[in-house]
Amino acid sequence: MRKSEDEPNFREIFKGRRIPILTLDNKWYELFPADEKPSHIKELEDNLNELLKRQGKLANDMKDLKKLKVKLMEEIIANMDTDDSSNGKQKLKKMTQNQKMILEIGEKMKAYEDELADIPYLIKSVNEDLMIESAVIWYQKISNNKDKINEITGWVLKVRDELKEKILMKQDMETKNATIYSYMHDLLGPDIIEAFDEHIL
Repeated sequence: MRKSEDEPNFREIFKGRRIPILTLDNKWYELFPADEKPSHIKELEDNLNELLKRQGKLANDMKDLKKLKVKLMEEIIANMDTDDSSNGKQKLKKMTQNQKMILEIGEKMKAYEDELADIPYLIKSVNEDLMIESAVIWYQKISNNKDKINEITGWVLKVRDELKEKILMKQDMETKNATIYSYMHDLLGPDIIEAFDEHIL
């Protein structure tokens, strides 16, 4: 989005500040109803939500891998008494398989740990971009609304003055009508005034 001349530098304003995760905040959604959400905001929102989902999935996968590693370690300990018998060879085979799986799990966990270490920075970066782009839109809306408020305020003041004039004119005419009616009543009497009322009032 293009930056206007008098628009604040939002990147500088938000730099180093703790910003809550916008897509987890209902108030953010209230200010961006789905049918009014610009495409670049929607894209940042989707990116942020994907990162949050990925972070949650990695954390759950890590828990599952740790449980599996513990289980495999217990099986290795249970199968350590190997010998040349058929059962002993079976235990050795199972132990070797488990050791191989533990190594694979270790590699996978290391990759997950590395990704989990990077994700908070990615979330922070995308969330900050979303905050900046949101602030630009909100700033423009506030500016536009202020212009309209000033325009409406001017109109209200003008109409208020006109309304005062019209109220005074109305009161003046009502007073004149009452004076004329009262004079005619006194001059002509109630019978003629009743006939007059039928035609005029």
